Amino acid sequence: MVEERAWLNRTVWGMALTSFLSDLGHEAQSTLLPGFMAVLGLPPLALGAVEGLADAASSFMKLGAGWLSDRIGRRKGLVVGGYLSTGLASGFIAMAAGWPLILFGKFFGWLGRGLRGPLRDALLTDSIPPEARGRAFGFHRAGDTVGAILGPFAAVLVLGWATSHGLATLAFQRRLMAWTLVPGVLSALAFAFLVKERVRSRTAPLSFRHALGQMPETFRSYLTGVGIFGAGDYAHTLLILAAAQLLAPACGPARAAALGGLLYVWHNIVYALSSYPAGALADRFHNHRRILGLGYGVSVAVPLLLMLAFHQGAATVPLMALVFALAGLVNGLQDTLEKSTTADLVPADHRGLGFGLLGAVNGGGDFISSFLVGALWTLHPLWGFGYAAVLMALGSAVTLAGARAARA
Repeated sequence: MVEERAWLNRTVWGMALTSFLSDLGHEAQSTLLPGFMAVLGLPPLALGAVEGLADAASSFMKLGAGWLSDRIGRRKGLVVGGYLSTGLASGFIAMAAGWPLILFGKFFGWLGRGLRGPLRDALLTDSIPPEARGRAFGFHRAGDTVGAILGPFAAVLVLGWATSHGLATLAFQRRLMAWTLVPGVLSALAFAFLVKERVRSRTAPLSFRHALGQMPETFRSYLTGVGIFGAGDYAHTLLILAAAQLLAPACGPARAAALGGLLYVWHNIVYALSSYPAGALADRFHNHRRILGLGYGVSVAVPLLLMLAFHQGAATVPLMALVFALAGLVNGLQDTLEKSTTADLVPADHRGLGFGLLGAVNGGGDFISSFLVGALWTLHPLWGFGYAAVLMALGSAVTLAGARAARA
């Protein structure tokens, strides 16, 4: 019994609590952001561009941070700084009068996210036995996502109460946005005091280019599928905007916007519930990559259903609940199994860079997908979601083909 539970140690618990607090803050911010930008008169293209550019900044930071941490043999202090900057970003966004300061806030926060992500995942991998990687990453992701449930839910409740009492002014929304920095700052403190870093020796002082050359060919082919899928995997804050537009004919704009926020909470509930089972299933069958490819395939249903709804000009709440549930299910599979597969494929001495490459590929894909889906949506929603469906299907096919080749 002791061996079975050995992976659920203080570091895993501490990381889960840290991610819970961080997501409590920045997911509440993400829920408030579309409506906040709408009040400021900014179009869907602005939301897509802000999300995409922030993800691109995060990608570059992930690459450098992962490589540097492998060289110096230390990761914890950088992770604490990354969580702190992500938490403080809400303060900049709350002061915005237009898209430039919103972009700066997202940029600053997502630089911190890029700094912390691969280093935290490498620390987590170092603290657990290899046979429990799926469960450990799934447990961490579940803790992360519980915060992503409660944050948006609290934001929707408070904003709904303020709207019903005629208090949802721009000034009120600014104050509400500013409060989201509190759990973000607490997340940095939780990581600093609860997470233990194992002492590691420094790796050979390889140049960044040489270190890239040390990555296994199996890992490179794996990243190809991840990158293709990511180029169609737009930011899910766009789902809130889609729900607000599609439900407005039946519910009215104000109620549709509130329902969009609640549906995002539902999305995150499914996300949390699917993370650990996905990791446990992959551990049991020893095939993380294949299950990930199947999850990618399921995701194609989301843009297809949205295309159907936009073609009809409206949607029902049950249909949108299905869309958000499928998106949450895929997120749970994706975030857990992309990381556990990376841990399996990358040597320990280059683990920071490996997770950095994964994050960079995902971030680059997010930039491409969020920007293009937002831009194509401005022309017509069918174009944006049609593009997403094609890239997701192709990414699924490439990932499944790579899984078959690796087992041959």
